[in-house]
Amino acid sequence: MKRLLFLSATILLGPPAYAQMDLVGEWSPQYHEDQPERLGGPAIGDYAGLPINDAARLAAESWDANILSVPEHQCKPHPADYSPRGPANMRLWKEVDPLTGDVIALRTHIQWQAPERWIYMDGRPHPDEYAPHTWQGFSTGEWLGPILKVTTTHLKKGWIRRNGVPRSDRAELTEYFYRHGDYLTWTAIINDPVYLSEPMIRTSDFRWAPTQNVGIYPCEIVSEVDQPPDWVPHWLPGENIWLDELANEMGVPVEAMQGGPETMLPEYRPTVVEHQQEQRPIGPPGEAEAPESEEELEP
Repeated sequence: MKRLLFLSATILLGPPAYAQMDLVGEWSPQYHEDQPERLGGPAIGDYAGLPINDAARLAAESWDANILSVPEHQCKPHPADYSPRGPANMRLWKEVDPLTGDVIALRTHIQWQAPERWIYMDGRPHPDEYAPHTWQGFSTGEWLGPILKVTTTHLKKGWIRRNGVPRSDRAELTEYFYRHGDYLTWTAIINDPVYLSEPMIRTSDFRWAPTQNVGIYPCEIVSEVDQPPDWVPHWLPGENIWLDELANEMGVPVEAMQGGPETMLPEYRPTVVEHQQEQRPIGPPGEAEAPESEEELEP
């Protein structure tokens, strides 16, 4: 009997069969990855490193930043696949069944535009294809050892980069959350049959911040400039005058900044090098061409 009681206590009080990580708490985003894109924002025409297709490129080239001043666009939150990239001070907590103690869902609240998300952990299925799409979508989670895997469908149309690169409402999002000490790594894989030629993978990191205070985010719609009610800022195809500016500034081919899987491979590097060599002046370093006449010397 003593041995049986000892064995029962060992089973009940011992470690679980798989180690679930405790992700609950306050988390502060770290910006050592893709800092210019995530804070100040990407340059117009910069789609480098993105496996986009021609449809996404055309939509991005037609985008005008003035669209953000239109009233219905001023208070929309970042979608689930992008909100951890921005000013993303995050609170994460559990919803627990008060009768059984089972975790129904993990929930997140992010400071920028205050999006709140439910990640259902109770095994419920995803809704059918005709269910409403939302900014945060419908998410279910499962533990793969210490790693939380999240699958999200039913997302509203959103964006991949904040300079017009779109993400369609047919996209599916797969995420992995892994805690290592005081750090949390978020890996997102976006599969979009409309705008991506292949899955896009990116990561972001957070640091545990127990003293953090995620305040409210009041959003007020303001019309600073009078515009007609049917005003939709945009560029017609071929008319966006800013698309080549960054490529010329960095001395790389325009197509290198336009993204696509072929520009992300090591085999594309010789194309960039060849372009840069063609842009260099001929002659020894520091030697300028002599003026052809005295008129060229005049200011």
